[in-house]
Amino acid sequence: MVSIHDVARRARVSTATVSRALSRPDLVSPKTRRTVLSAVRQLGYAPNSAAKHLRTRRSGNLLVTVPDISNPFFSLILQGAEDEAQRLGYAVLLGDTQGDPKREARYAQMLMRHEADGLIFLGHRLPRPAAELVRQMAPQYAPVVNGCEFSPRLGVPSVHIDNAAAAAEAMDHLYRLGHRHIGVVTGPLESPLSRDRLAGATARARAEQAEHTLGVVHGDFSIEAGAGALLRLLDRREPPTAVFCFSDEMAMGLIEAARERGVRVPRDLSVIGFDDIRFARHMDPPLTTIAQPMREIGVGTVRILADILAGRTIAPLSVTLPHTLVVRKSTARVRS
Repeated sequence: MVSIHDVARRARVSTATVSRALSRPDLVSPKTRRTVLSAVRQLGYAPNSAAKHLRTRRSGNLLVTVPDISNPFFSLILQGAEDEAQRLGYAVLLGDTQGDPKREARYAQMLMRHEADGLIFLGHRLPRPAAELVRQMAPQYAPVVNGCEFSPRLGVPSVHIDNAAAAAEAMDHLYRLGHRHIGVVTGPLESPLSRDRLAGATARARAEQAEHTLGVVHGDFSIEAGAGALLRLLDRREPPTAVFCFSDEMAMGLIEAARERGVRVPRDLSVIGFDDIRFARHMDPPLTTIAQPMREIGVGTVRILADILAGRTIAPLSVTLPHTLVVRKSTARVRS
């Protein structure tokens, strides 16, 4: 069997350097790591991960949980997290919690059993075992990071956008097009990002002195929720001329429901979504939306978690990434 000594001889470094290059790549230069990895590939070396676990109590795994693995919004986040984890020498374990607190807790227990070194959760709820670990390790950071949502009361680092500012920008776009009666389809209000987006949308309507014409209905980010929201909005005494949906999937469902009822987008109804998932540009019409840097969110969460695991406690509590308003053909000036 190929040993670490064989790799060290091939790479012309010490066995300690090989070990660091594989387990703590941040401690060696990129050139040295490339040399070691080249020797590993040439020789077909496979580290004894079980022995390493017994020595270090590190598994080399990062656990990432998502509330709904079928939601395409999470795909690029996961891709960014996976690529960055691989670059840093970690493997990624993926858990689909389906929004179930019990499933979230079971996954978080993997930290306590040392089956994963750290947790990245992409939902809004901090699982109970992880919350207990956060309390035990305070004031130091526990190896727990949130992506997409930010709530200071959780006490964990997070990577996200400014959801309130993004929602205000979406509303501003519609007001600039002359719309006064605007519908808003939220996500679940137990989610901080939904509350922030609603606050941003409401604040922009208030600044426009149009809060009384704002029609708010609640959804769950799904296509079906968007379709159902259209029916409720059209039943209003003064139906909206534009709708802002808190996810692209809800916007897609709303547009399809509008088409079935002879409501033309954007001639009769402008629609704007949120996220800029890969299907948004291929809609008919292509969807105006707020683009989130999904891949960068995944990369950022892994980097913060790796810093915590390496003992670099300078990681900021909150990283706010930029968003972008992407204007396509689903929004137009209001008809006079």
